[in-house]
Amino acid sequence: MEATEEGEKHTKIVRSRIELLDSIDEGEEDRISALPDCVLLEILSRLPNTKYAIRTGTLSKKWKHLWTSVPTLIFTHYDYSLTQSRGNYYSNSDFVSFVEKTLSQCRQTKLKKFKVDTSHSFTSYDVQYQLQFNNWIRYAMSCNVEELSMKFSCFEEAEFLLDQFFFITPCFTHLTLESCILNPTGAISWKNLRYLRIAYMKIDEDLMENVLSGSPLLETLVLDHCYGFRRIDITSKSVKKLVFSGYNDPEDEYDDLADIIEINAPNILSLTIDDALLLWKLLLVNVSSLVKASLYYEKLGHDETTRNESQEEMLKGFILNLRHVKELKIGYFCSEVVSRLEDKGFVFPSNIKFTGDTCDWSDCDSDW
Repeated sequence: MEATEEGEKHTKIVRSRIELLDSIDEGEEDRISALPDCVLLEILSRLPNTKYAIRTGTLSKKWKHLWTSVPTLIFTHYDYSLTQSRGNYYSNSDFVSFVEKTLSQCRQTKLKKFKVDTSHSFTSYDVQYQLQFNNWIRYAMSCNVEELSMKFSCFEEAEFLLDQFFFITPCFTHLTLESCILNPTGAISWKNLRYLRIAYMKIDEDLMENVLSGSPLLETLVLDHCYGFRRIDITSKSVKKLVFSGYNDPEDEYDDLADIIEINAPNILSLTIDDALLLWKLLLVNVSSLVKASLYYEKLGHDETTRNESQEEMLKGFILNLRHVKELKIGYFCSEVVSRLEDKGFVFPSNIKFTGDTCDWSDCDSDW
């Protein structure tokens, strides 16, 4: 991710490649064009957006159709007010038309990555384009896409409904879904899935069980501001990393913060809890196999006295349940609670490492 050194390095590489491509004059022989097509396609696949790959078609005859075989397709929709001077997509219809036209010209039979991201737009997802979005997913699946990311802007509840064909495919290895509706009518079958991030979505215990039972190779599960459940049961022996990032139930009409979430994951090795938690308690029922854990969360809600007490109670509960881990990192948002516990004489175990970070992204996989 951008916060990591690796992410910054990747960004510099991408920028240097764009600058190098921009420096090539049309029709002029250059060292880059002399490279084999497989190398050129690798360069284009690392550009941050497919539109940049398309622009290289003006460089020379060799580059004209090269982008149509790139194994990575990334479509990002930005808001008009933010991008009117950058030549990006302006409206929902413009964005949809651009993607439709692009896919009609593509010639690849195998896709490594396919990403659609409208989460940067101030315009919420438009249900009239549901057919097109599902057709894009179908296209990616016809190319046996390995890494799929679908992220939508949504100001209330998710509206994009995934078609049933989506739930039975062996091609996915990495999957990111943001502000979508998961409503499988039968068993899920993602036989090769290893990484799953679900964000800003309603999921219940039955759906979670369906996902886990249908993903026998899943290693990393990221629940990002999801709601609708009271217990996370991960008994699968393949899942080794759990990221619980933020919690807020928009259906909690009276905001009484009565939600108590339990995590039962006896086989995971890594646990990260971060972002704002608008709930009463988050309890660790069984995390006996944990090797490392990171706490970068901020517990919100209630009046000051009740909030302070509940914050201290929850952090103490985490620490006592995580005494067996090799390393426990506690970040910036917990620092005030840590200070209050110290003032009250609480003795912290030796496995704790206090950091000034808001989140240790090295503990979380990126969804590119």
